[in-house]
Amino acid sequence: MKREFDFEQPIADIEKALEKLKNLADRNEKDINGQIEALQRKLEESKTEVYGNLTPLQTVQVVRHPQRPVLDDYIDLVFSDFIELHGDRCFGDDRAIIGGFARIDREKVMLIGHARGHTVEENVERNFGMARPDGYRKALRLMRLAEKFNIPIVTFIDTMGAYPGLDAEERGQAEAIARNITEMARIEVPILSLVTGEGGSGGALGIGVGDAVLMLSNSIYSVISPEGCASILWRDASYSAQAAEAMKITAKSLLELGVIDEIIPEPPGGAHADYVNTAGAMTPIILKYIKKLAPLSPPKLIARRFDKYAAMGKFNK
Repeated sequence: MKREFDFEQPIADIEKALEKLKNLADRNEKDINGQIEALQRKLEESKTEVYGNLTPLQTVQVVRHPQRPVLDDYIDLVFSDFIELHGDRCFGDDRAIIGGFARIDREKVMLIGHARGHTVEENVERNFGMARPDGYRKALRLMRLAEKFNIPIVTFIDTMGAYPGLDAEERGQAEAIARNITEMARIEVPILSLVTGEGGSGGALGIGVGDAVLMLSNSIYSVISPEGCASILWRDASYSAQAAEAMKITAKSLLELGVIDEIIPEPPGGAHADYVNTAGAMTPIILKYIKKLAPLSPPKLIARRFDKYAAMGKFNK
């Protein structure tokens, strides 16, 4: 695998040495299986060490890796029987948010999430996961449908933010997001929200009001990007490392602050290095929260949700 980041140099060095040893073994020059096994163990230890000690800005780099899993990958690996539903019944079908009925194990859910792609063409089609008002209105329509059929809602958050273009503003971008936040607060079925990549600003909150909020260990969740924050506060985007540190955007920081409920661990090397094990770690945790929330009555669910968000931002002196 090509290494994208400077901090991965120790991993790259071991991988290069391992490749040389395997080439020697293939040519039957020496019996070096023991050395290969020892180097493979060292490689896994190096991945664990490097990815277990990322700085906030390094985490931002990882979450923007071009091969990081997107919603389509999770649909294939975590869910089954997905039936996509289209349109907001008002303007159009925004491809930056997709949703529909699905199953996880034996549980029926309404799956809704930001859709990004791996290729330039896919990202252009989906507007790089930046939804317009039609996307948020489609999401709310599907949530109401889930409420009608009494099935839980699972949302996948992965967006730089809501689309800031003129056409989105003309069609009521702020109103659409605000309405979703308001309506999600009183939806009468469980809502589970997962931040799998970038959780950017109102674009994330538009489908992010959940009874439980989870994050992949290398994902981020913030009101603005570190570069944007640095440009505003210091008038200089080169201060993005300081901004990322101060903003507490990582899963670990947000768990400590009580903003999220649990961190889903990624495999050593990040989710982009191992789709299958990332999905494997995600599945039982989703099921755990669905089963935990299912017995709650609608009034209890809504009251619990209100208390959860009302408690955020309180600090003990």
